[in-house]
Amino acid sequence: MKKFNNNEVLNYVKDNIGIFHQKRIDKLNKLNLSLILKKKNPYLFRAKHLLTSEKIVIGLVDAFISSGEETIFGDWLEGLAIFINQNAYNGRKSGIKGIDLEFDLDGERNIISIKSGPNWANSSQISKMKTDFKEAAKTLRTSNSNLKIKAVNGCCYGKDNNPDKGDYFKYCGQEFWEYISGKTDLYIKIIEPLGYKAKEKNEQFLEDYSCVINKLSKDFSNTFCDNNGKILWDKLVQFNSGKSNVSSST
Repeated sequence: MKKFNNNEVLNYVKDNIGIFHQKRIDKLNKLNLSLILKKKNPYLFRAKHLLTSEKIVIGLVDAFISSGEETIFGDWLEGLAIFINQNAYNGRKSGIKGIDLEFDLDGERNIISIKSGPNWANSSQISKMKTDFKEAAKTLRTSNSNLKIKAVNGCCYGKDNNPDKGDYFKYCGQEFWEYISGKTDLYIKIIEPLGYKAKEKNEQFLEDYSCVINKLSKDFSNTFCDNNGKILWDKLVQFNSGKSNVSSST
């Protein structure tokens, strides 16, 4: 194990957290009404008695942002985990399909698939991960048939009180960060620098968010409301679900 420097990790977080904020702003500014309307259930809008363009648009945009942020931040955390493991155990980003990180410890090759949290998969996704682990082990043993391999599903937050899954191990939260760093308290240490310039970045995000809500609300009113401002539900459902989408300027 290398001499582990907490300050290097904290500086990495401060230096790179801006990437997360910029990506979420970029994703927000790429939104258009057609994109978000086609991905959501118009019947739900009606059932919830949403009667204004703004309320519908806010619901659409917030749902889109929430799912997008999980993905963006998950990718960012993966990069942090790899950086930490490089500092601790000379780990490296894997080039093997389905594997994010590799490192050697106590005579074993550790292959890790990194996820944000513990509840990320259904049964078919778990099966695919197991297959990826098996294929990765087969690839690694091509040059060393006696290589000991440990497969791990690493989750950046949460808990799992039964880590041994038979075909692989599942380490979550504190256990994961300790596993890749050798530091029991690292999961706590990294939370503070994540707030670096968060207020400033979120104020910029909210300004862009307001502009997007205003623009898309205007587009929605122009396309799916009559001259009196009443929502044309038939037209909205046809656009979302009809065989031939209603033409629009969105």
